[in-house]
Amino acid sequence: MVWNYANLWESVADATPDRPALIHGERRLSWRDFDRRANALAKAMVDAGLSQQSKVAAYLYNGPEYLESYYAAFKAGLAPFNTNYRYGGDELTYLFDNADAEAVVFHASFAEMADKVRGRLPKVKIWIAVPEAGHPVPEWAADYDVIVAQGADRFEAPWGRTADDLLIMYTGGTTGMPKGVMWRQEDLFKALGGGANLLLGLPPLETVAEAGQRAKAVGASGAPLNITIPVAPLMHATGQFISFGTLIGGGAVATLTGRKFDPAVLFDEVERLEASGLIIVGPAFAAPMLETLDANPGRWTMPSLKRIASSGAMWGLENKQGLLKHLPNVMLMDSLGSSEALGLASSTSGAGQATGTAKFVTGPNAAVFTEDGVRVEPGSGVRGLVAVGGHTPIGYYKDEEKSAKTFRTFEGRRWSVPGDWATVEADGSITLLGRGSQVINTGGEKVFPEEVEEALKRFPGVRDAAVVGLPDPRFGERIGAIVDFGGDNLPTLADLSAHVKSLLADYKAPRELVLAPVARAPNGKLDYKALKAQAIAALATDA
Repeated sequence: MVWNYANLWESVADATPDRPALIHGERRLSWRDFDRRANALAKAMVDAGLSQQSKVAAYLYNGPEYLESYYAAFKAGLAPFNTNYRYGGDELTYLFDNADAEAVVFHASFAEMADKVRGRLPKVKIWIAVPEAGHPVPEWAADYDVIVAQGADRFEAPWGRTADDLLIMYTGGTTGMPKGVMWRQEDLFKALGGGANLLLGLPPLETVAEAGQRAKAVGASGAPLNITIPVAPLMHATGQFISFGTLIGGGAVATLTGRKFDPAVLFDEVERLEASGLIIVGPAFAAPMLETLDANPGRWTMPSLKRIASSGAMWGLENKQGLLKHLPNVMLMDSLGSSEALGLASSTSGAGQATGTAKFVTGPNAAVFTEDGVRVEPGSGVRGLVAVGGHTPIGYYKDEEKSAKTFRTFEGRRWSVPGDWATVEADGSITLLGRGSQVINTGGEKVFPEEVEEALKRFPGVRDAAVVGLPDPRFGERIGAIVDFGGDNLPTLADLSAHVKSLLADYKAPRELVLAPVARAPNGKLDYKALKAQAIAALATDA
């Protein structure tokens, strides 16, 4: 049995060709449309000279084109990977070069940035631009709409497809630069549940054909169409992987047309489409959703909404309680995991009862180990690292050293150990303590302090800089900078923020500033814990 997403989605397309697969505003693409457009795109990439497992970058906002690009890559036996569309030129060049990208599918509004970097990327054989209003396709790129409008019959490259075909998920870079997590498609499919539907009580699929059979049966039953809205970017694992599951089940993925998150627009869309599920990333989405509901009591009832899934950042007990007050029949699903470790643990809130934000039940293949590989006993109070076994990634693309640090052998088994510390309670649940590293998680985006520090030090007059994560009720953490300045005219937060934004992605820019000497240990290292406390105290005094 070849567990490949192209095979699975083709099974659904053959069984339910007229049902919606992708929705974007007023646009509705049926499974037949989805399949034929992906066939045409797959053929175009192979015709451009891509070969087995060539890498394909999705440099895209949320929209049908994102999932079509992945479907096309799967069909052609290529390896798609995500691109953070907030990246600046240097970051983008590093990513595409590290990934060995040979095709880049991008929204035309990114054409200026793509044009800046393409001269440094000789491996790329084809640039495919998705036209947008006010952003025509540049002359050096192929027109996405022209390609997919042709449609095509079922496409398969001469080398076929295998369960070993890769999907590469680039992480936010917990060691300073993004790392490409290599997932075999079979392992990814099974780590995500193998097509099981817990809400409907359906077990994992036994055959590829069964995906289509189930989708057809659900349609014939008269049950409402399962429509999931990934509010979170599809460039992150949370939105992408949950959307994959919706499609395997014969549901539809609806993407928002706006580029900025507006909870009122989201709620209107839920009611218009009668959507059943939302995908968010913690408080960056949950907090403004709650604020909007509080400010507009009774405006939205959203009776079709059954679940809100979040991963990548804990969304807070107050947010859960508030959302359940407005939406008592909705299940809130909080997952602990990462691009390289799916199914670590989860917590579920519903029926008006919210679980604690750091309390999780471990998945069936998860455990907690000390750094020496000793399993932590429940109720012992011992801190350990959360690990997941079973179906795990091969490793990081072209990085054996970092792979060895994350993918470890305990008790004779291979485990993925992404670095989350926890204690195990007497009942077997875990309490998450956080990452041992200094990575800052702001609204689901990971920020490596040293990268921002180096950018700050390039500002004229800055002698030293330290970057810490400060508590933030909406984003979990916000970027705080302690800057030692030796010039005459003291910089403002706006000055330094604009400087960082000129070099790095916007979300890496400081949101708080403390002008003070930066204390370092004799070995030159920073004491981040002390610096964080210093920043919090200084900002409290200023307030």
